[in-house]
Amino acid sequence: MFYILDGDDAFSRHKELGALISKVGDPRVGELNTTFLDGRSSDLNEIRHHCDTLPLLGERRLVIVTGLLERLSQAGKDRSEGRLLQELLRYLPQLPSTTRLLFVEDVILSKRDPVVALAQQSGQGHIRTFVLPEGDALVRWTQKSVRLAGGEIEPTAVETLCAYVGNDLYQLDQEIQKLVAYTDARRPISEADVRELTPRARMASMFDLVDALGRRDGRTAVRTYRQLLDAGESPLALLGMIARHFRLMIQAKELAPTLGTSEAIARELGQNPYPIKKILGQSDNYSISQLHRIYHRLLETDVDIKTGQLDATLALDALIAGLSHVA
Repeated sequence: MFYILDGDDAFSRHKELGALISKVGDPRVGELNTTFLDGRSSDLNEIRHHCDTLPLLGERRLVIVTGLLERLSQAGKDRSEGRLLQELLRYLPQLPSTTRLLFVEDVILSKRDPVVALAQQSGQGHIRTFVLPEGDALVRWTQKSVRLAGGEIEPTAVETLCAYVGNDLYQLDQEIQKLVAYTDARRPISEADVRELTPRARMASMFDLVDALGRRDGRTAVRTYRQLLDAGESPLALLGMIARHFRLMIQAKELAPTLGTSEAIARELGQNPYPIKKILGQSDNYSISQLHRIYHRLLETDVDIKTGQLDATLALDALIAGLSHVA
């Protein structure tokens, strides 16, 4: 048997890989029968050598090759890589019954990839694709992970946690473990718990800043901006966050007439529904022409700062003070 584990969700792919390794048997024996190879430099002779070796004190041998199929998919007209691919295709049906060969890839392979096609057609291969969750899928992933950790979480808390951390699943998993331990699984995790314990408090303040701008609350925006600067935040990072927020406002406002709900808009944009709902409401404070003027002003400010025409801090001072008063 051979397996293809591909996709950009490294967290879930790593967990699946760990589960497959654990099936080799006793961990002490499993280490002896597990080989990791870098497919970006390995040749078929090296792969065959490890695959053809009989397991030691066990029934199965596991050979894990990373990055080989992506390398071969990009080989183009390279004759040596083409030969390697053809030799690999001839070898895979001959894998010893005692060996499990795993191809681990950071990208989603094309369905036309020859090794993927062989896996689908032969019945000898298994393909498991792991895609980073977005929007509703990220919310469901978080809720499920909290339950698996033995806890519960309030709807507003899961939305806030997803908004703060995004789909960095390694970081999200750490935050979930910490929050479940903090509540001792005696009560659901609240939004207040997330705001208090998530280490990205600075990120939370950045959301507060762009939210204030979206509401045209200039006083709160300026105060939050000053706090972020005092905390050591880069003006350019803040400018990037503001530009992203107004870009999402433009997209949400333009999609609203045809898609209608914030959930549908979030799916279309690949975003979490919770912030999109807020952004959609904030977009009512501006006409579409005002939003376009603001976005162009943000781009011009970015260019002026990066070309040295304006001091970054002074430019952001003026920009934030003026954004909520755009006519």
